[in-house]
Amino acid sequence: MTSLIHLSDLAGDSDLQQSLQGGAVSIGNFDGVHLGHRALLERVRRQADRVGGKAIAIVMDPHPASVLRPHGAPPSLTALPRRAELMTDLGIDHLLVCEATREFLNQTAEAFFQRLIVEQLSAKAIIEGPNFFFGRDRAGNTTRLKELADERQIDVEIVVPSVRDDRMVSSSRIREAIASGDLPLANQMLGSRYRLTGSVATGEQRGRTLGFPTANLDGVQTLLPEHGVYAALASVEGSDEPTNQPAAVHIGPNPTFNDRQETKIEAHLLDYEGDLYGKMLSLTLVSQVRGVQRFVDASALKQQLQIDLQTVRETVSSLPSRP
Repeated sequence: MTSLIHLSDLAGDSDLQQSLQGGAVSIGNFDGVHLGHRALLERVRRQADRVGGKAIAIVMDPHPASVLRPHGAPPSLTALPRRAELMTDLGIDHLLVCEATREFLNQTAEAFFQRLIVEQLSAKAIIEGPNFFFGRDRAGNTTRLKELADERQIDVEIVVPSVRDDRMVSSSRIREAIASGDLPLANQMLGSRYRLTGSVATGEQRGRTLGFPTANLDGVQTLLPEHGVYAALASVEGSDEPTNQPAAVHIGPNPTFNDRQETKIEAHLLDYEGDLYGKMLSLTLVSQVRGVQRFVDASALKQQLQIDLQTVRETVSSLPSRP
């Protein structure tokens, strides 16, 4: 299991810091841990084995853009624990989190390299993509990285980006696909299925009166797809409840009841009768079933919901095993 460590933890724990030294590292955002990230992180694992150290991915949190340009920060695809979970299968030992303060981001490329890569991690290998930049004003690039590394006899490997449909796989492309409701494309580029996680809160319980009780998800911190009904797999975190339960997920308002709330996330778990209130629920989205619609009355809505549930059941029953 990839461990989640904060850089500040190293200051008072010399044993922990020593355990991270002498390995292979890669610095990036790794939001989504998509196919491009995976190709890079697999190289980190191989280089770590070669130099006899740990495989370490390094991220800035929060996203630097949220510190430097608060209104320009992209919505997140994955919280840090999810990134660590996805990195586990890639053989990454540690996900090291650097707090992205203005002071930290204001370091020159040379100071950043010296303090983090040389002094704190004593890295023996660095693996990055061709679009890697570091230091104040993104002054450091791969050319400067190689120069600094060569001076200290640290190996540098630049990994060719992954391509899908003649375009580079990127977190931006994945955000575009999710925002448009194209979950199959997003999931292809991710190499895993997109997941929403939040706590189950009390809703208006309209679904229960229709015979389709729903769990209302609150506190979701990651990007939501466009409004619509989605086929999903639901899992209750930290419990003995069945995992990957088929679920129909409605994202958006309910115009049939003149709902003015812009966005709600309501999940009906098929064949499930337990109490979910207050629990953490993850919804792994598979595909969009339909858009949000206004029905003439509750009876028409109920009839459509029965069709939706059958579509969801057929969709998830044909899925191959995948995280």
